[in-house]
Amino acid sequence: MNRTRRTEATDPELSHRLSRRNMLGVAAGATAAALLGAAATPAAAAAAAAGGSSAGSVTPDSRGAGHGRPVLPPGRLGIQLYSLRDKIAALGFAAVFAELRRFGYDEVEYAGYTQGVGGPLTLAELKRLTRDHGLRGIGSHVGYHADDPGAYTFAQNLDRVLDDAAALGLPHIGTASGPWRYGATVDGWKRCAEEFNRFGAEARKRGMKFYQHNHSEEFSFATDRPDVRLYDVLLAETDPDLVHLEMDVFWAYVGQYRYSRRPDGTPAPFDPLDYVLAQPHRYPLFHVKDGDRDDSAVPYGYRMTDVGDGDIDYRRFISAVNRTRHGRHAHHWQAERDNPVDSLDFARRSSAHLHSLREKGR
Repeated sequence: MNRTRRTEATDPELSHRLSRRNMLGVAAGATAAALLGAAATPAAAAAAAAGGSSAGSVTPDSRGAGHGRPVLPPGRLGIQLYSLRDKIAALGFAAVFAELRRFGYDEVEYAGYTQGVGGPLTLAELKRLTRDHGLRGIGSHVGYHADDPGAYTFAQNLDRVLDDAAALGLPHIGTASGPWRYGATVDGWKRCAEEFNRFGAEARKRGMKFYQHNHSEEFSFATDRPDVRLYDVLLAETDPDLVHLEMDVFWAYVGQYRYSRRPDGTPAPFDPLDYVLAQPHRYPLFHVKDGDRDDSAVPYGYRMTDVGDGDIDYRRFISAVNRTRHGRHAHHWQAERDNPVDSLDFARRSSAHLHSLREKGR
């Protein structure tokens, strides 16, 4: 079927990093009235996921058509709220949460605890708003380190970051920052791994899992050991019981495109899915982000799109993860797009596509 392609016109990785710096923060802000309506009943949410909503209908992607078991495990669809930062700033969490529940979402991953309207919002109020709209807070992104000793980061204010996450009742707390603090050498990444292990140990004391979210450059090679992939250093040097991974599937495939050859030109192919299948217990969270494969137009090999409009085969990817031990119960799938054209429409269409996917041969 013909599908409208919605693509990013700028450097997506740079835009993502610069914009996210302005989103990360801690509680200050306010609620707004639920301008877009109250949370829907489960039946209405299912209808929205199938394509019916005030934003317009969606025809399920033909690649997911069929009558087999849904690929998406029940109760495991979330969204990274960074994708909806414009609507949160304009309308408040309550209005956005109401729409997300109506679209069929179960979970949210925070990218800061502020909104742009009204008076102060406490963490307890944010937790209650999330719960009252039928959603669960599944995780949150916080910066890794900063030069300012007062910065709200893991390295500078670990106890405050973890205490806030515990107040929200989050099972996971992580960072979208790469382990670049000490450079791109093997020893530099080992030093970061030691810090990540410490963050993970402290998070575990509070009943949470610490995680790191990748971009594409984690799959590059060490400057002092061009035969060593840096992501492999991270995996080897972090304790699997303390440091978990949130694979951003889009950026992992960009990494595959950019770094399937070593600096000397020798082949070094990899499949992002293989990393997950080798250690599925290390990947409790995923970012479901899509892109058009394009060799010529962008240096990353993909143009970011709405979920379902791109070329990443999520039926294959999620199905393979589901087949691992406890696979349908051990992972959470968070839709994300860095700069959507219409963020609520992106959320609706992504849910509709992911709910439409069916396993092959069932």
